[in-house]
Amino acid sequence: MLLNVMWAGFILVAVLAAIVQAVVLGNTGIFAELVKAMFDTAKTGFEIALGLTGVMTLWLGILKIGEKAGLIAWAARALAPLFARLFPAVPRDHPALGSMTMNIAANMLGLDNAATPLGLKAMRELQTLNPTPDIATDAQILFLVINTASVTLFPVTIFAYRAQLGAADPTDVFIPLLLASYVATLAGVALTGSIQRLRLFDPVVLAYLGGMTALIGGVAWWFMRLPVAEMQAQSALWSNLLLLLAVSAMIIGALWQRVNVYEAFVEGAKEGFQVAVGIIPYLVAMLVAIALLRASGVMGWAIAVVKSGVVAMGWDARWVEGLPVGIMKSLSGSGARALMIDTLKTQGADSFVGRLVSIIQGSSETTFYVLAVYFGAVNIKNTRYAAGCGLFADAVGFAAAAGVAYVFFG
Repeated sequence: MLLNVMWAGFILVAVLAAIVQAVVLGNTGIFAELVKAMFDTAKTGFEIALGLTGVMTLWLGILKIGEKAGLIAWAARALAPLFARLFPAVPRDHPALGSMTMNIAANMLGLDNAATPLGLKAMRELQTLNPTPDIATDAQILFLVINTASVTLFPVTIFAYRAQLGAADPTDVFIPLLLASYVATLAGVALTGSIQRLRLFDPVVLAYLGGMTALIGGVAWWFMRLPVAEMQAQSALWSNLLLLLAVSAMIIGALWQRVNVYEAFVEGAKEGFQVAVGIIPYLVAMLVAIALLRASGVMGWAIAVVKSGVVAMGWDARWVEGLPVGIMKSLSGSGARALMIDTLKTQGADSFVGRLVSIIQGSSETTFYVLAVYFGAVNIKNTRYAAGCGLFADAVGFAAAAGVAYVFFG
């Protein structure tokens, strides 16, 4: 319901803003800009879905091999005690647990192309447990909230952008970024878990969270000891090596179990193609609404108003410059990336706001993109409170990003 209201609201607010500009300011060209943005984005949405087809076909085929080999079930057992408490409606031997585990791991490694098809597969498997196919289940909502505020251990692309745009130390945002994304993830899980009345203070849940906290702290400590060039090289090396090792383990395990790996791959690949086609209407709908809101200038006006209010109260308003990236990050990944690059160019990669937008860009996911794609893939229309919890995690992530930016670079 919330997603429905937001989608309609984006479009109507954008059109109203265009009418005001035309009548009051005489900017009659704004209508042409909105129409162009609408058609251009519809084309972009189709191209994005088309581009995902090959990736999803590949990874769903590989996952089918791992599933038949029993490796995904084995991986799921490692997190079974935690998931039994976070996802009580999902049976312990259900394949959705394995797909969710691998999706979360891929997100942590920064492997976006691998994470998306894994997440879509998990959603399709969770849908098999859904008694009302057009309404999101608690398990699906929590899984998506974890996705929208995913912890990233290797934000190599952020380092690359900062290096290209003149940062003296491109990786100096690594620890702040890791902390902000982890805080956002915990906040999203806490809110969603409280709504679902999960046992978040169960000793097992606390033990897993404590272990993950130690792991993240250890990884951050290790990589921050390395010189900049070596840190980037090792990040890329380990991300790709671990991915290839996982693929190899699935194939070897399947051969050991005497599975016909080629036929298994083709079986899973067919599912990937069907998922990609099903995404198109939902993706185009959301991207068009976002493009209209952006082209109408509403977002720019909102930022100006917030900044003037913060200044009037006598507060430090430097964080407000990061709001466009923070807001856009929830709406459009490519839009947020463009805003980040523009900020790095105009304000400087080593400026406070340059570091802030780098932390924001690397410590959160595109909430509405995730909701549109993942729910669209299984034809869910009523997303219940998923958008609200995802936006809450985004807001906490932005606040955490601003906080650590002041602490580290104040």
